[in-house]
Amino acid sequence: MKFMILVKATKDSEAGVLPSEEMLAAMGKYNEELVKAGVMVAGEGLHPSSKGARVRFSGKDRTVIDGPFAETKELVAGFWMWQVRSKEEAIEWVKRMPNPMLEESEVEIRQVFDTEDFAPSDPTGELRAAEERLRAQVEGKK
Repeated sequence: MKFMILVKATKDSEAGVLPSEEMLAAMGKYNEELVKAGVMVAGEGLHPSSKGARVRFSGKDRTVIDGPFAETKELVAGFWMWQVRSKEEAIEWVKRMPNPMLEESEVEIRQVFDTEDFAPSDPTGELRAAEERLRAQVEGKK
């Protein structure tokens, strides 16, 4: 099963403070362990929300809101996508992770839906089959 590992932003990450060389080296080593174990599918750090935008939906209207998103208490500074056997395995990997921030920080673990999870909403399987074809197309471009 897949899990998304979300690194919560901090005041420093939102200010654009980059990780130290030591932190980059520690994370690089950790990422190597994830890759060797066949766990890591993807992972990236994110720029501060000041460089982002949001699109708010209200019926047919769309409103673009430029960052920063000061009103939001919890922002995301980075993520990994992992393939593991269970949430417990994901938790164990997160516990081994170097603290991704220079200060107290938090990492969130969220399970990703599998296509089969949508079976109740797609009783014929047509929509799930179309989704699988798209995923195969994306995988073919890698």
